[in-house]
Amino acid sequence: MRLLYTILALSAVILGSWWIWNTNHELRNFVSEYVDNGEFLTIQARYTADQIMTEHRNELLPDKEHSFQESELKFHPYLLMEVKYCKGDKKSCEGVLLWSQIDGEMVINTDNWEKTHGFEDAIKAEATKTDFTILNALAKNGGRLSKDQLIKELQMEANLLDPWIENLRKKHLIVLKGGNLQLHFHNPKIAVVPQTQITEWLVTKPYNHAQKVSGKYSRNQIEAIAYAAFGEDFTIRDVTQIYLPVYGIEVSNPDGSRLSTFWNALNGKRITPKYLADTK
Repeated sequence: MRLLYTILALSAVILGSWWIWNTNHELRNFVSEYVDNGEFLTIQARYTADQIMTEHRNELLPDKEHSFQESELKFHPYLLMEVKYCKGDKKSCEGVLLWSQIDGEMVINTDNWEKTHGFEDAIKAEATKTDFTILNALAKNGGRLSKDQLIKELQMEANLLDPWIENLRKKHLIVLKGGNLQLHFHNPKIAVVPQTQITEWLVTKPYNHAQKVSGKYSRNQIEAIAYAAFGEDFTIRDVTQIYLPVYGIEVSNPDGSRLSTFWNALNGKRITPKYLADTK
């Protein structure tokens, strides 16, 4: 009898562990980032740290009192999603989406690393499909509409629309200005085709204790916001976690302080901190 209980207990542990592993993406990410000693997928770097420092030397070292410190390579997590969606003419399309787990935004084009702006706010606010009905309508019309224009755009009655508007206002995703409804992001960019223009090679890299940055946003959060934003015809076929190589380049200042800068190893461009990028 004791043997039977032992077998049942072990079976419960195995089944429970299997269920947790297959449903808890955060746990799988943790294992991938901190325990994995195998290989991971990364976008192939086009630039070395030395090339970036040489090209931007005059910008980073204004005089001989400034000096470079040793550079550091880290890998930032993204989700590469194979997707299906429909265009405005209802023509079926297939493609891939590259979505950052660091800032919650989608990459539009990997050549210039153009990104959306507004999806991170939507993730934080747990925006729903209903919320995106209004958000997308505003985004497609320059980010601002009067209430009458929105009613006409969505072909809805005012009494049905009012609770939706109030919900979005409480979530700080829209604001009311002079009788107009306006997206509450600086330079919003969410009215985009759900596909990344990507031509880059993915390479498999040995782990070797590479510094993989922890993602701020989980796979579940990003998938949920993508489904909410892109409509009923949008679906995700497969998801793979990949990494972008990013160089950290430090400059020692004459007063002993250090300036830390970060550079995209794919295009050699400086990554502007979000709190600065939003003010441009």
